[in-house]
Amino acid sequence: MNLPDCPLCLGRETRALLEVDVRRYFRCEQCQGRFLDPSQHPTREEEQREYDQHQNQIDDPGYRRFLSTLTNPLLERLPVRSEGLDYGCGPGPALAAMCEAHGHSMTLFDPIYRNNESALRRQYDFITCTEVAEHFHQPGIEFQRLSDLLRPGGLLGVMTRFQTDDSRFATWHYRRDPTHVFFYREDTMRWLAQKRDWILELLPPTVALFQKKGA
Repeated sequence: MNLPDCPLCLGRETRALLEVDVRRYFRCEQCQGRFLDPSQHPTREEEQREYDQHQNQIDDPGYRRFLSTLTNPLLERLPVRSEGLDYGCGPGPALAAMCEAHGHSMTLFDPIYRNNESALRRQYDFITCTEVAEHFHQPGIEFQRLSDLLRPGGLLGVMTRFQTDDSRFATWHYRRDPTHVFFYREDTMRWLAQKRDWILELLPPTVALFQKKGA
């Protein structure tokens, strides 16, 4: 079997992990990511059908509590009146509303619901990426884009469930979502930070805060 290169680090040190639910998964020995066979990625239409089933309303208290896992530590570290980008905001941009309530300005981008290309032609003081990175078909390209969008000294907040135990991967609820194609370990986040010379603060089990070093 030909092994695919890692879609994050582009390394060729990949190994078969397992096959379950007719899906093939691999692990990368370089960045420690786990990923779905790229030939089995869902189409954009299949992704949207799955996303449209989510009930994430902008004023839902439960959804806001969920997002506060990222927003609370991020807001504690932001200068006043910072400019932010909610990357992958979805149809109900509750996180952007939470940041705006604290005096920050927010721009929205989502390839399905807010495909605002002009949002990708400037830089920001901070970027939020909540429950999005696991959907990246080409995470290496996406994280380079996020780096380019971030001003020197800026913060990137990533919220995704860290993968820990390969023996439980087959039954892991996060894997079962058909739109989740890449899974990050804490070591994967460390690799990302080292590769891009970012400062990393890990807040397990779901949050990584990256800071782009100043000029």
